[in-house]
This record gives sequence, structure tokens and C-alpha cells, in this order.
Amino acid sequence: MQRDVVTLLHELRPEEGLGEGIDQLAALVHHAYLFWNAGSIVIELNPEQLLELLTMESPPDEQAEKTSTYIQFPERLIWAQVIPGESHEPLDGIFQHAALEAGVLRVLGVFGMHPDRPGFSVVEVTGPKPTGLSRKDGTPLFSSILPGGGKAGLYSIAGAEELLELGWRCELGARSLAQGAAHSALQAPGS
Repeated sequence: MQRDVVTLLHELRPEEGLGEGIDQLAALVHHAYLFWNAGSIVIELNPEQLLELLTMESPPDEQAEKTSTYIQFPERLIWAQVIPGESHEPLDGIFQHAALEAGVLRVLGVFGMHPDRPGFSVVEVTGPKPTGLSRKDGTPLFSSILPGGGKAGLYSIAGAEELLELGWRCELGARSLAQGAAHSALQAPGS
């Protein structure tokens, strides 16, 4: 690590220290830097686009783009239990970028952001696109595991592999959604 990075991590950590949380803080700083360096590209998904990504067949294998993006999800629709034994937290969004190795994506989920909380949780996963992913209980990927969550129209991430799958779906599916939105925005009304 470079001296400036170590200084930044020291300044960001709470007074009581981080312990094992230093890995998450370092991952957040790394993803935030790559996001900033790539031009701070944010793709905001509306509920319909999110539903399309969550229910689509797993997209075909493709290379991840080298650009770092932040995918912003609609508020409080996707939940995960970030810390075992603790309450589930809503997923605000994910930072993602292609790793140096071909076919590997790095995803950092940002959970539990709201005005009454002084911080948030992050989870990082890295890997190739999962193949043949399914839940042991047979429920569909991303279906809610919260009591009454399905009836409320909520979704869940049940484990690191599902977070990685969501990252790949966003990488491949949101790219086409963003291109479609950019194309639509460029067309003049009535053209």
C-alpha cells in the first residue's frame, strides 16, 4: 500500500479501531477510487428494470468491462443478512469492475444506508460468473427469505454467490439497459 492510502484508511477508521473490518474499509476505498477514476458512472435502476434483472435467465458468459460503475437499486427492495445473527439490511447498490484476470468481476455491495445510521455495511465478492447456481431449498434466486417478504414485493440475497450473480447480471444486463436509456435520451420527442 502507498503511504497516502494508509493515511486515508487511518483517517476513516473509527477511534475504537476496526479489527477484521479493515479489509472491508480497504475494499471500499479501492472501489471508490476506481469508480472516481472511471468518471463516477452511476446507473440507477427503476423497479421494472430491477425485476427484469432479477428474473432474467442467467446472461451468457461475456467479458466484464474494464469500467468501474455503481449500480443504484430502488430503495429497500433487496435485503440480505450481512452479519450472521443480525437483522437483514437493505442493499443500496453495488460497485463493480473487472478484475485484472480475464473473466473475473469484483463486486462490493453497500448495505444499510439510511439517515439515522452513522455508517453502512459492505460485502466484497470476486469471481468468475457463477454457473448452475441454485438455492438448496429450491426457491428461485433472489426470492425473499424475509417473513412476508414475497407478498411485500421484496427480494433477498442469500449468500456471497448470489451477490456475485447479481453483479454479473448487472454488468451484462444493466449495460444494455443503460445503452437503451442513453439511446432513448438522445432521440428528440416525436422522432
